[in-house]
Amino acid sequence: MTQNILVVDDEEPSRQGLVTLLAKWGYNVEQAGDGPEALGKISHFHPDVVLTDLIMPGVNGLELIQLLQKELIYSPVIVLTGHGTIETAVSAIKQGAYDYLTKPLDMARLRIMVEKALEKGKTHREMVLLRKRLKGLWGLGKLVGKSKPMQEIYNLVELASPTPARVLILGESGTGKELVAQSLHDLSERNNGPFIPVNCSAIPETLLESEIFGHEKGAFTGALERKPGCFELAHGGTLFLDEVAEMSPSIQAKFLRILQDSSVKRIGGTAPIQVDVRVVAATNKDPLKAIQDGLLREDLYYRLNVCTIQLPPLRERKDDIPLLVKAFIEEFNANYSRNVQSIDDEALSCLLNHTWPGNVRELRNAIERAVMTCTSEIMTTAHLPEFGNKAVAAEFGEKNETVQLPLGSTIEDAERQLIVQTLKFSQNNKTRAAEILGVSLKTLHNKLHRYGLHDAIER
Repeated sequence: MTQNILVVDDEEPSRQGLVTLLAKWGYNVEQAGDGPEALGKISHFHPDVVLTDLIMPGVNGLELIQLLQKELIYSPVIVLTGHGTIETAVSAIKQGAYDYLTKPLDMARLRIMVEKALEKGKTHREMVLLRKRLKGLWGLGKLVGKSKPMQEIYNLVELASPTPARVLILGESGTGKELVAQSLHDLSERNNGPFIPVNCSAIPETLLESEIFGHEKGAFTGALERKPGCFELAHGGTLFLDEVAEMSPSIQAKFLRILQDSSVKRIGGTAPIQVDVRVVAATNKDPLKAIQDGLLREDLYYRLNVCTIQLPPLRERKDDIPLLVKAFIEEFNANYSRNVQSIDDEALSCLLNHTWPGNVRELRNAIERAVMTCTSEIMTTAHLPEFGNKAVAAEFGEKNETVQLPLGSTIEDAERQLIVQTLKFSQNNKTRAAEILGVSLKTLHNKLHRYGLHDAIER
């Protein structure tokens, strides 16, 4: 697809020369003799790059840049200037121009700069479209929730993702720290590069150094071949170090040197290897307390902590539970070929009343089990027994509902009495009673016939 370039210059010979040259290079070129004419053309021409002279009568180059930025958010502007106005051109870059060239123009340099500006504009447009796609109805990327705490998280992720800044993610286990790291990567210009997650707490101490730095063949017993470390694997992308405080102080010191030098040396190697990696780290510990306890080096903490994102536990954002449940149901419907359409109010109430010590991971696991066992379109407390029974027990307790049996009662007597009281409690709703008792509706009907209760209950 031919790319559009707009040339703005009040000197016609200079402008025509540029138009002819750019057209010869294969671009679709329009021209304007001043700022107002340029602004009139962009509405229908939609330039991918603008080349503008800096000194023009009326609307000068600086003013035109400011006006273009409002209309052409994704189109880089290259400023053309004489040697006497280089300082002004630098000011133009500070105001948003892509770069500047001095007159007389170096044509080879102009061609390279135009190509780079077009690529930057394309990348910018793609990133904006990606952000719009990732920022769906429920959240940002794989992060789900519309609560105020999550809105603050989304804002931080969107602000930090386009930058090369290191990010430290804090939060309890199961709050979604890796999802935040993945979103930071997906929304960055590194999204075409690798995303390499490393859980420092899951790798034995003896192997962690090799995982991070890599090793040469024969570096130690068992090193049968050369192995690149996670820094090399993440070159051009993002390295996510989860539970970074689990690294030993000695490995933390070596890790710090990599951050300082942007180079890594494999175990047993001699030559440093340059790496281009953005590091995102996470921990479920209080970092300041970890420093006091000697678990985290203070200098590493400050090196990693350019930007901090603190994830809230699920108990502090229970408004997001319905959205999370819906998202997980859709996910596991696909995984297990189920057709669960919704969750009933009682089951949802059970989930809302739970304290969620395992956070979103615990909820996700619960919904996965429920979807796997649910053969109907509606998820009920029968599919969430670990939560439903607690909720029922609490409800019984609130209403002072008890079942009392005299000594000498048989198991059948106890079961019969429990069924009667449960049906009374559920106002003769057999489906509800079966859920409370933890049996199928068919089993409940069988027991009612067995104990001769069916007709009595119906009456």
